[in-house]
Amino acid sequence: MTEQYVIGVDVGTGSARAGVFNLAGELLATQKLDIDLYSSGAARYEQSSDNIWESVCYVVRAAMDQACVDSHQVLGLSFDATCSLVVIGPDNQPISVGEHGEDHRNIIVWMDQRAVEQAQFINSTQHRVLEYVGGVISPEMETPKLLWLKQHLPQTYQKAKYFFDLTDFLTWKATDALDRSICTVVCKWTYMAHEERWDDSYFKQIGLGDLVEGSYQKIGTRIVPPGTGIGAGLSRMAAEQLGLQEGTPVAAGLIDAHAGAVGSVGAVTESGVAEPIGTMSYVFGTSACTLTSSKEATLVHGVWGPYYSAMIPGLWLNEAGQSAAGAAIDQLVAMHPAYGEVKALAKNAGQSVSAWLSANVKGRHRDLSHAADCVGRLVVVPEFLGNRAPHADPNARGIIAGLNMDKSVDSLLQLYVAGICGIAYGLRQIIEAQGREGLVINKIAISGGAGQDPLIRQLLADATGVTVVAPACPEPVLLGSAMLGAMASGAFSDLTQAMASMSSFKGTYLPNPAFKALHQAKFAAFETLQNVARGI
Repeated sequence: MTEQYVIGVDVGTGSARAGVFNLAGELLATQKLDIDLYSSGAARYEQSSDNIWESVCYVVRAAMDQACVDSHQVLGLSFDATCSLVVIGPDNQPISVGEHGEDHRNIIVWMDQRAVEQAQFINSTQHRVLEYVGGVISPEMETPKLLWLKQHLPQTYQKAKYFFDLTDFLTWKATDALDRSICTVVCKWTYMAHEERWDDSYFKQIGLGDLVEGSYQKIGTRIVPPGTGIGAGLSRMAAEQLGLQEGTPVAAGLIDAHAGAVGSVGAVTESGVAEPIGTMSYVFGTSACTLTSSKEATLVHGVWGPYYSAMIPGLWLNEAGQSAAGAAIDQLVAMHPAYGEVKALAKNAGQSVSAWLSANVKGRHRDLSHAADCVGRLVVVPEFLGNRAPHADPNARGIIAGLNMDKSVDSLLQLYVAGICGIAYGLRQIIEAQGREGLVINKIAISGGAGQDPLIRQLLADATGVTVVAPACPEPVLLGSAMLGAMASGAFSDLTQAMASMSSFKGTYLPNPAFKALHQAKFAAFETLQNVARGI
């Protein structure tokens, strides 16, 4: 019998990636291509949907070539992406989302902060839908961005034919079908999945009543669970562009972090049991996202959700995270006087700066936990893009305490470790906030680019006091999307079966009790700095 495969496609903040998997979850090949990111300052970030689609087509073809897979062997595919807002105008063409008027720049990226005032206004309404985003809507979500467009670029807003979350844009490009994933519209657009409806009164109250009058044609009328086959599969044009067969099943997709969770939290443990409840997914990349599944709806102030069936059908989901994680570490080390020297050393070694720093930290300590010994008096609150959770404070900013005049490479290594610990203390705050409401976390399933580093995994375990487990697959985000493609093809009856069949854990990092007191003291200092900064 001819071997059969599925493809997962991930569009992150900086690149498009594709992975080819067999039905046992083994990764045969992966390819990556950078995508364009435009920034005009003031926390404005934009992208081009044409550039992203072209990049997606390239990586799919390249991954298939690398894996020596024929298009007839591909059972299905799915997409995941950042929760960025895509605006499509007349004739299905891109339309500008900035005052610059450049139509190819038609995406407001997830981390764009232009809609802070609109988010504050929406929060002042105290509308009931806010109960399902942790009580406070974020400017990273889509309705504040839509309101910003209506107020600041009314011509773009009125001319727009469709507003898509990036994942749904990709399935539309692939199939010509307008189905939206429950994952995207529940988590970022305020769709009430537990009631199977949009709330008309919300849109009317915040000034987007025209979407109601248009029967939600611009933002979605057919909402389907992740893994549902979309339309008739790949259109002829998309199939030619992707190098696949027309009609190949395409699954309704996920937000990128949620794909990482699907590719990890349902993994079978050594005891042969999958435990998605009680296992927090922590996707550590440019930003960081936490995803916690539960049987009951649980409101945690400052934590998004509870969302019904947004990731695993029939379960409620609470989502939190940090707007800057890997990006915060990059920002932090780039400010140090020794950064130029380290950058040159890393280049000569054929490594990224972060990889070089991590390798040198590990080389100077007898085990991973002891890396925390080098931090000294440093305490870092790495909230350069605000606090997403649990404080829901977009105005929060980064803080460094304990600086001296040391300009050496050793000092930079110290700052690097302190920054990782700062990320970990932010994660601990989220875990504790959820725990106070009854969402108990027994282990953290880690994924994402930065999350592959054993040093980071151990420091997270030590600083949070929670066991960290790592999935066997090196690309759990791509695997999560591939699982949905397998579902759409009929290879698995449901997501639970796909997760148990295609994923497993490999690597466990236990909290080191010898470092409990150190991290407790640093965590207390971390929270003190946050409180002082908020007062200032």
